[in-house]
Amino acid sequence: MVPFLLVGCQTPMPPTPPKPLTVVTVPEPLIVAPAQPIVPEPLITNVPPAVPKWPTNWLRGWIPLANWSQWNGLGPPVRSRGNPSMAYEIRTANGLLKLQVDQRAMRLAGVECWLGYAPQWIRGLPCVYALDAQKTLQPLVSAGSPQRLPSRIVVLDPGHGGKDAGTASVYSREYEKFFTLDWALRVRQLLATNGWTVLLTRTNDTDVSLPERVALAERAAADLFLSLHFNSGTNSHPRAGLETYCLTPAGLPSNLVRNHEDDPKQTFPNNDFDDENLQWAFRLHRALLERTGAVDHGVRRARFMAVLRGQRRPAVLIEAGYLSNPREARKIATAEYRQQLAEAVAKALE
Repeated sequence: MVPFLLVGCQTPMPPTPPKPLTVVTVPEPLIVAPAQPIVPEPLITNVPPAVPKWPTNWLRGWIPLANWSQWNGLGPPVRSRGNPSMAYEIRTANGLLKLQVDQRAMRLAGVECWLGYAPQWIRGLPCVYALDAQKTLQPLVSAGSPQRLPSRIVVLDPGHGGKDAGTASVYSREYEKFFTLDWALRVRQLLATNGWTVLLTRTNDTDVSLPERVALAERAAADLFLSLHFNSGTNSHPRAGLETYCLTPAGLPSNLVRNHEDDPKQTFPNNDFDDENLQWAFRLHRALLERTGAVDHGVRRARFMAVLRGQRRPAVLIEAGYLSNPREARKIATAEYRQQLAEAVAKALE
């Protein structure tokens, strides 16, 4: 895959001395033993069945894709017809899963999602990294995900505000902070009429620090934290489209670093919600694509986003288009398009 650069909206971070990027070394290829058949426990009335434990011989190394598929009771992976680049398909309860050897981007039900490591061809078999299988594939193909939010309390975080204006639109010259607030207010109106408790980290053009945004969600005992942003690229990379982010699980490299250190050994409070983070990110991303028809740049993970990693609840950050792209900036400048974004978020949460 050809590498590209993303500039993105810039969230202020506490000043720290520059650090070299951590080099992530892929473990040596390993082939694990074939998956053992899963024998279900006897059914006990009114008690949910136990989830089978992740096989102990899958804790490290690489897993043949066929083994993972068998363990989940799915059919064997099928080589995509007419595709010379070793792409494979598996039918799941949540849609068709498509993976490709040497490509970190995969698709589920047509929606792009990113792995930590690209699948590899090892000893004649397509294999996925064990932690990717556990932390990416497994949450996405789990039927009925994500879980419902019991208290229906959501915190909406309009990105930027006050002195931190965010990126400027090449079309209207208005700043990101204006568009994110308008989007959040529209979402609040839609959810409030349907029994939700909705709090905003800001309701006007004011400065709110990243720790304050995290603390507000903590005080509210929110079920979900959703940070709303718009993106920006460079003149040499005039991108357009949607990207949705959640925190990177410990042990995996991030899909976006923006010159920040990315240490896979780090863990944060929000890592307790790795599965729910990804499930809500996927659900929101899919709803936004369906409502807007925007270009799909995928569900991705990042470790440097402080507004996510301190959360003690599922947390997602959406980049809903590029203000640096003239055509996309023109759409974002319209109230009609921002209403579409709001309706997509409300639909995803329901």
